[in-house]
Amino acid sequence: MDVFTIISVLVFLSAIFGYLNARFLKLPNSIGLMLITIVFTLVIFGIGYVDDTLINAERYIIDQIDFKSVLLDIMLSFLLFAGALHTNFEQLKVQRWPIMVFSTLGVLVSTFLVGTSMYYLLQLMGMEISFIYCLLFGSLISPTDPIAVLGILKKAGAPKQLETKIVGESLFNDGVGVVIFLTIFQLASAGEATVEPLEILELFGVEVIGGLALGLALGWGTYKLMKSIDDYDIEVIITLATVMVGTLIAQKFHLSAPLAMVAAGLVVGNDTVRNSAMSETTETYVDKFWELLDILLNTLLFVLIGMEMLVLSFKTEYVIAGLLAIPLVLICRYLSLLLPIKFFEKKLDFVPRTNLIMTWGGLRGGISIALALGLSDDMFRDVFLVITYIVVVFSIIGQGLTVEKLIKRVVQ
Repeated sequence: MDVFTIISVLVFLSAIFGYLNARFLKLPNSIGLMLITIVFTLVIFGIGYVDDTLINAERYIIDQIDFKSVLLDIMLSFLLFAGALHTNFEQLKVQRWPIMVFSTLGVLVSTFLVGTSMYYLLQLMGMEISFIYCLLFGSLISPTDPIAVLGILKKAGAPKQLETKIVGESLFNDGVGVVIFLTIFQLASAGEATVEPLEILELFGVEVIGGLALGLALGWGTYKLMKSIDDYDIEVIITLATVMVGTLIAQKFHLSAPLAMVAAGLVVGNDTVRNSAMSETTETYVDKFWELLDILLNTLLFVLIGMEMLVLSFKTEYVIAGLLAIPLVLICRYLSLLLPIKFFEKKLDFVPRTNLIMTWGGLRGGISIALALGLSDDMFRDVFLVITYIVVVFSIIGQGLTVEKLIKRVVQ
């Protein structure tokens, strides 16, 4: 089966599942698509006991797709640029300090809290897994996923300052989370070899600061190009080229492509640049193009997440560990946000129960699964992949379906 056939099958499934959701379930796309795909895969499993043709075909498609590479190296840049492009820059500027603390210190604290508690939980269950590997799990599950969060929060009608905090945090903590994961991954891979603290700081600094600097430069260059012409179709292509070339440059020089695309998207999307570089027609076409691309990639992503259950080893102890990890991850997120929220809440007029809403509204998504797929077998990949999948599915379906009610109950 060639690449075009695989993409065609995925787009076809996405269109059918999207139609079923829009016509009957009427759930947010991320939740509806994932739910329908999981049910579809379970039905295929059932049919497989009689005739294994369909399950073999689905398994073949999943085996042909390197989910980690497709999401982290390709899709994520487009999705984050689209998300940043439509983020309220003025609100982001007002909330910049809490967002920065949530997406850096918050992710680090959550990584260590989740890693430590998972280490003891797995020990109690009789699974002898090194602390460093539990920390790796903490780093991949701690970042919230803007792709999952954006659509659900808009539908929930969250207050603007709260939406900005959650979306802003999830846009930036993706990039930071990937860097923390890669840093711990390097430590775990080193084994007996020593890794100097300076090397860790260099890796972290180059990825984060370099990624942000590249993104700002790309955003500024895009703005200058768009300002010098008034041709909406070429300007749309310029924004597309910014993301594609920017991602290649980031990968070439080992900078954080996710952070670069967030920075570039915020520069191009802010009102000052829009008013001075884009005509009304250009602005409409740029927004509509990126909205469509965002919806298409999101649709494919959540269908893929649903299908990924075919590659998991659902052993009883792994499933139990995954179910126990759900409250554990939520408690650790709540605790990691406690001090920053206490510090900023009076200065920036936070809505009531911000910590509770940010904990429940901080959904996990495809990025966590992609990072878990990147673990090697000696890092207990099968265990952490099942745990991650269970946490992500609960997060998107369980939390995603109830966050709107929570926001309305707490805020109103």
